[in-house]
Parts: sequence; structure tokens; C-alpha cells
Amino acid sequence: MTQRTHRVRPTVGGRIAGLASALLMAGLLLPVSPVSAQGSRIKIGLMLPYTGTFAALGTAITNGFKLAVEENGGKVGGRELEYFTVDDESDPAKAPENANKLIKRDNVDVLVGTVHSGVALAMSKVARDNNTLLIIPNAGADEITGPLCAANVFRTSFSNSQPGIAMGRVMAEQKKKTAVTLTWKYAAGEESVGGFKEAFEAGGGKVVKELFLPFPQVEFQSYLTEIAALKPDVVYVFFAGGGAVKFVKDYAAAGLKNTIQLVGPGFLTDGTLEAQGDAAQGLLTTMHYGEGVSNPKNAAFRAAYAKAYKVDPDVYAVQGYDAAQLLIAGAKAVNGDLTKRAELVKAMETAKIDSPRGAFALTRSHNPIHDIYLRRVEGKENKVIGVAVKNLTDPPRGCKL
Repeated sequence: MTQRTHRVRPTVGGRIAGLASALLMAGLLLPVSPVSAQGSRIKIGLMLPYTGTFAALGTAITNGFKLAVEENGGKVGGRELEYFTVDDESDPAKAPENANKLIKRDNVDVLVGTVHSGVALAMSKVARDNNTLLIIPNAGADEITGPLCAANVFRTSFSNSQPGIAMGRVMAEQKKKTAVTLTWKYAAGEESVGGFKEAFEAGGGKVVKELFLPFPQVEFQSYLTEIAALKPDVVYVFFAGGGAVKFVKDYAAAGLKNTIQLVGPGFLTDGTLEAQGDAAQGLLTTMHYGEGVSNPKNAAFRAAYAKAYKVDPDVYAVQGYDAAQLLIAGAKAVNGDLTKRAELVKAMETAKIDSPRGAFALTRSHNPIHDIYLRRVEGKENKVIGVAVKNLTDPPRGCKL
């Protein structure tokens, strides 16, 4: 298994290919089918954030993906892998060029990425245009498994609205009457708070104010002042990475932690607890994973990940791990011949993934059907205290598959 960040052009290969062509024309060499040529490596393009706000998330996804491959003997469908990486910098403007580099320059067989929903939307368009297999290990843009769905695009994480829907139901069940939402103004945040609002108001609550700030701005003081003046029963926020660390600490420093309940999707506290310290204690989040999920697969995964990378895994590592598991399931069904696209897609669509989060399957639009857990921060753990929604299934949202 090798990793590259650029393509190496063979100089001798062209002459060998020309000789092979001549022999083939002369009837001296039989054509080589993709199956019999499976000694070649499968090229994986990892397009993820490796710098900036979401850098730790990209690293965790990469580690999880590679761990699943190593556990499968270092191969997928009997073939070794070659990795090509691009730092997408969480910049949607650079996404088409970055995705095209991997597809057209490096000739990757499978594109894996990304974290930022805006980047993922651009990636999915490039993948559709080039009919390249894309597996999304985080970005939850609802449109990707909605009106923009495609046979060659899969997601192993969630849709942005799923954790929000779950928390909205929980807060309504807890008889909260008023809420304020706050997020970065981009697809992930807007859809997350949208899911919360939909479920919270369906349960009898009212979102009295929706607040937004530009991504990746982290100057929260004016928003905290407005929240203090509004005095809602609960505040639902969507932040991740460095932004989540700063917001949770600023919220506590403003004296709001003990007066207005703060909740959010799991991204608020995943991979951030150590940096957030005491400010995060007691926070409730909803997510499709938590460190304390009790099943044999999770126990084995956490032990293996900690041994390999000297750090405990988070939800991002799980999603990367499951992205590889989904590819492995598909490749196994076609004996490593990824050119058998129809059979590959069918196998991936019908796969049941034995995930650390608990076994899950996919909807017709290629989005996970999974439990959403209610979690509470206790020490350095997002402790699972219940199931917020069992087997949450996204509506197709206009998918025509």
C-alpha cells in the first residue's frame, strides 16, 4: 500500500503499451480483462481538510479509513491500494479543481471526501459528471442524497438535518417552549438548525430567533449578548472543530452555561472535549455515535484505533472506517473488478455495515439508516444516555434513483 500526493508518469510504460498493441494486432497476445489484471492497485483519492479549522477531522477520517483496510489484510477486493491526497482547505471555491486533479491527473478509481458540505456539493457534481465512485465520510448536505443523488455517490455519515431532528424531538419531549439557534451560515449549519426547528416546533416549541455568522468566523460575543437578552429555554448550535471549542468556552465564560441550556449535534463535542475542558461538562448532544456505544464491534474498533494512532477515536474516525467498510463490501462482491459498476453499486446499496455505531443499512438514496443517540458530556466522554430516535431514515427529498 502506497501513498502519493501527485502522479508519477512512467516513461517506459508507453513503449511497453505500444509493443503490447502490436503483438495484440498480430494475434500473439490475448487482451487482458480487468479481472485478470487485478494485480494493479486500486487508486483512492482522499480529498479532505488537512489544515485549518477541520484539520483534525480530516486526519481522523483518514486514519479510520486506513484502519479498516489494514484489518482487511491491507487489500480491497483482493487488490492493494494506492492513496492520493489533496488538502481541500474547506474551501468550496477550490473544490472543482481539487476533485478534477484526483480524477483526471491521478486517475483515481474512488474519491473519498469530505467534511465541509459546500466542498462536498462541488465534489459530488464533479463525481457525477465523470461517473467516478464517491464515498462521503462526513459532509451531510441534504441535497446530495436528495435531488442531487446519483448511483455513484454514497454517504456513510449522516444528513445534516438528522442530528437536529433528533435533538428537536428531545427538547420538545422535555417541554422546552422557546429556543434560539446559532450556526455558521453554510449548508451544514443551515440544514442542522433547520432539522432542529422542524422537529422542535412540530413538538409544540417555538424557535424565537435564528442567528447566523460567516464561516469560519469565531467572534461570538455579540451573539451571546443577544441570546442573554432573549432568555430562551434552550440554545441549539452547530459548530465543529476549533469553532466548537471556542464557542463552548465563550458560552460558559459569558455566564450562560448555568442559566440557558446549550445543546447541539455531536460535532459540538466530538474531538473537542479536551480543549473545551470544564466548559463542556453536562452538555447534551445527539449523534449516531458515542464513545460508550455498547457492542463488540465498537470495543474492538476503539482498541485497534488507539493502538494504531495513540489517540482515542471519535465519530469522524468511525465514519472514515465505515467508508472503507462500504467499499470493501462492494469490491468483494465483484472480486475487485470495480469496472463492474452495476454489480458494485447494487452490493453497496444492499450492504449491512457492522459499524462501531451499531449495524446500519442505506436508504435508496444512499444515506445511512441508523440510531441517533442522546449523549451527555461526563469527564472526557460523550456518554450515551439513551436513544433519541431509533432507526432514523431520511426522506428521499426528491431523489430520483
